[in-house]
Amino acid sequence: MLPLSETIFKAYDIRGIIAKNLDASVAYKIGQAFGQAALAKGEQRVVIGRDGRLSGPELTAALAQGLQAAGIDVIDLGVVATPMVYFGTNVLDTRSGIMVTGSHNPPDYNGFKMVLAGEAIHGVAIQALYHSIVAHDGSASETPGSYATHDIGAAYLERILGDVKLARPIKIAVDCGNGVAGAFAGDLFRGMGCEVIELFCDVDGNFPNHHPDPAHPENLQDLIRCLAETDAEIGIAFDGDGDRLGVVTKDGQIIYPDRQMMLFAADVLTRHPGAQILYDVKCTRHLAPWISKHGGVPLMYKTGHSLVKAKLRETGAPLGGEMSGHIFFKDRWYGFDDGLYSAARLLEILTREAHPSALLNSLPQSDSTPELHLELQEGENVALMDMLRRDAVFPGNEQIITIDGLRVEYADGFGLARSSNTTPVIVMRFEAETPEALARIQGQFKSVILAAKPDAILPF
Repeated sequence: MLPLSETIFKAYDIRGIIAKNLDASVAYKIGQAFGQAALAKGEQRVVIGRDGRLSGPELTAALAQGLQAAGIDVIDLGVVATPMVYFGTNVLDTRSGIMVTGSHNPPDYNGFKMVLAGEAIHGVAIQALYHSIVAHDGSASETPGSYATHDIGAAYLERILGDVKLARPIKIAVDCGNGVAGAFAGDLFRGMGCEVIELFCDVDGNFPNHHPDPAHPENLQDLIRCLAETDAEIGIAFDGDGDRLGVVTKDGQIIYPDRQMMLFAADVLTRHPGAQILYDVKCTRHLAPWISKHGGVPLMYKTGHSLVKAKLRETGAPLGGEMSGHIFFKDRWYGFDDGLYSAARLLEILTREAHPSALLNSLPQSDSTPELHLELQEGENVALMDMLRRDAVFPGNEQIITIDGLRVEYADGFGLARSSNTTPVIVMRFEAETPEALARIQGQFKSVILAAKPDAILPF
């Protein structure tokens, strides 16, 4: 039994490393604490699921036992994509769910994404689980909860297939990186009328081919190669638990999610004129004017799937998106992040075009970097970010946005540094109108980071 570590209770989920700070005993305690929180909200049942990680079965079994010990009836969906647990909280007799997933992290990570009484919990609510475990006296409910399994796959696919219709058949390549989306993506897209080339769609928690994270270009190279060598028109990629989407054009261009959001926003705003469209601080500066041009109200917000979902609920916005690939449709869907559903909606738009890649490549863009990571020790990222917000000085009259980290807006680009909430890194992203401007902005960020941490090994 591992001692309980407060460090695994992150800003918008629980995330740890197997045998270091996460094991079955910790999962049991989390289940019991979550169960008590659910009962306090009037919830009697909790739906659970897991991705394809090797540690998943043991953690999920312990989690279920902890929930039952609290008096909660457990509905176990088995091996599913994270959005399928979210779907379960909308269509089954419960509004609470826990997905056991390490998302895009290395194979020895795992964790828990949680929905409590219809809300994705984050921040204080996650800390409350930690304090509840610490204060718990070890007792269990006099009446333990029941346990049942449920196959939700057919209902989930049927719901998407009933909503999204292609304008014409299309041949696509799909790379699941051996993540859990591979168990469902082929059936979904073939059901829509696509011809599908599957890459690494067998679920394997060792991730033997490449990391299941489409936010990084190195993980899309197999998909780019496939598009070059076959007659597939477009490439789709998913992360390890299927809640994030990556897109590649026929000519090998990566269409990052902030540009995907342009197509989604234009489409959604035809049905919701004047609506707010949410996007996170990592997104391109071209997105806000695009949203305005199409009759919407742009709203920049913090990064984090739980945070965006909460803001979506608060504002009533029909669409939200993050640079990492989380897309949230409250238009024709439920408002949770779902890579599979987002891919279906994208294909619906693209099949209206004779040349989908031309449409994607025509979306506004500047010279930009993908997410860049400054690797640090646990906790060091938060301290460094606090120091940068307090002490960093940028020359000129730049606009400085501090809703999440430090985003500095220049006349010809932007730079961003923010603390990751899942791993001990500072995430950076840069965009500019010219390569020279990009180098200048990166140089300014380099100066302020090295002033705060002279031994920092920067990725640029």
